[in-house]
Amino acid sequence: MTRFECVPNFSEGRDAAKIERIVAAGRGVPGVAVLDVERNADHNRAVVSLAGEGDALLEGVFRMIRVATEEIDLTQHRGEHPRMGATDVVPFVPLGSATMAEAVRLAERLGERVARELSIPVFLYASAARIPERADLARVRAGQFEGLRESIVSDPARAPDFGEARIHPTAGAVAIGARPVLIAFNAYLTTPDVSIAKKIAKAVRARDGGLPEVKALGFDIAERHRAQVSMNLTDYRITPIHRALEAVRREAQRYGVGIEESEIVGLVPEDALLDASEYYLQLHTFERASVLERKVREVDTAPTVESLASFTARIAARTPTPGGGSASAATGAMAAALGEMVLSYSIDPVHPDPELVALRSALADGRGKLLDLVEKDSQSYEAVRGTRRTRKAHPGPTEEAAYVQALQRAAEVPLSTAQLAVGLARSLDAVRGRTKAALESDLTTALALFRAAAQGALANVEINLIDLRAAQVPTASLESEVARVRAGA
Repeated sequence: MTRFECVPNFSEGRDAAKIERIVAAGRGVPGVAVLDVERNADHNRAVVSLAGEGDALLEGVFRMIRVATEEIDLTQHRGEHPRMGATDVVPFVPLGSATMAEAVRLAERLGERVARELSIPVFLYASAARIPERADLARVRAGQFEGLRESIVSDPARAPDFGEARIHPTAGAVAIGARPVLIAFNAYLTTPDVSIAKKIAKAVRARDGGLPEVKALGFDIAERHRAQVSMNLTDYRITPIHRALEAVRREAQRYGVGIEESEIVGLVPEDALLDASEYYLQLHTFERASVLERKVREVDTAPTVESLASFTARIAARTPTPGGGSASAATGAMAAALGEMVLSYSIDPVHPDPELVALRSALADGRGKLLDLVEKDSQSYEAVRGTRRTRKAHPGPTEEAAYVQALQRAAEVPLSTAQLAVGLARSLDAVRGRTKAALESDLTTALALFRAAAQGALANVEINLIDLRAAQVPTASLESEVARVRAGA
């Protein structure tokens, strides 16, 4: 099951009834779970966290956007937080084995539908951006609702990715994208002086030479008579919560103020909180497996999560599936995981190498795809067996076509495994000189596993090519691709 989180931000944080009507539209879709609703009156903004499989989640979010378009009039909206739309920003976040590429596709599908059915211009941002500058949400939202109303018409560079170059009169425009997990983290200062908060935000945010993967703004929170440094940590593995907090604290001390309180808006990964705990408690040898709730979850999920012992027992059994193709994909997934670990230790958290960061993301993406190919390989071969039996019992053109289609699929699945393994191995080997020497054995193991995965998968492709030739199906293009991938391996 491929699941995603979606975190739409709506420009309404004061009218609880309006927010509930918006959220109810998503809650009413089967397969969509509303995980969290956060609203802030000063920002006049609500942040909703939902989770679900792709199609159901897309439908739920679209219904929420439709209600928000009816409920929110930006011409009457005032709040501290920058905004350009009634539904201001909609990011999709891949979870588990889901990939960033799949999240991007969801963003594109939603964007096309919003523009077509609601007449709201859509800008694709973050990993979904088609224009490099739009990877940065701040650039997309420059000028906010009022400024965009003019520039979208007069400036070709502000043309949306979907929809006409004019904003919706009351709902504005929306940024829809895909990104990794983001932590919204705020620090309240012991002063109402917003100019200090703005100076601190400038000092800590990445675009002004501060902490990598940190976006920050200074706000006046009148309700609390306090200034706030509001941060988005776009990769908590690069800049964790505690490092961001300590940077704000150091800057605040320069102006004779402190931090009164901090807050997390929306959901947060468990590991991010454990990172902060280890830092402040100085737990240098702490094993996270010893967390009580994690142990309980392991027991609770044991019946539904297949162990390595169980998987290898299934391979060992006298059954056709899972076989070499599944084993090759699983081997590739282990190689990708090892590569991720090597890069996680090799990336400098203070000055991260962008290429290493991107490769780690690609390896995580590839690991999810390879895990998916483990079962797809078994399913594709079972389809061959089934259509072969049907073809033998009831020969005919329809049955023959189904058999050939199954054979082609059975060749394409392991070919995908081999292509992934070779491509990731080549990229990992290219950065070998920039990884930590202490992890050389892990890197060597990862590359060896990638080679084994590619060779095993290609052997499975060639077995199916024999049957395709026997069925008089042209195989030249498949053979050419096998030769190309084999040369790369």
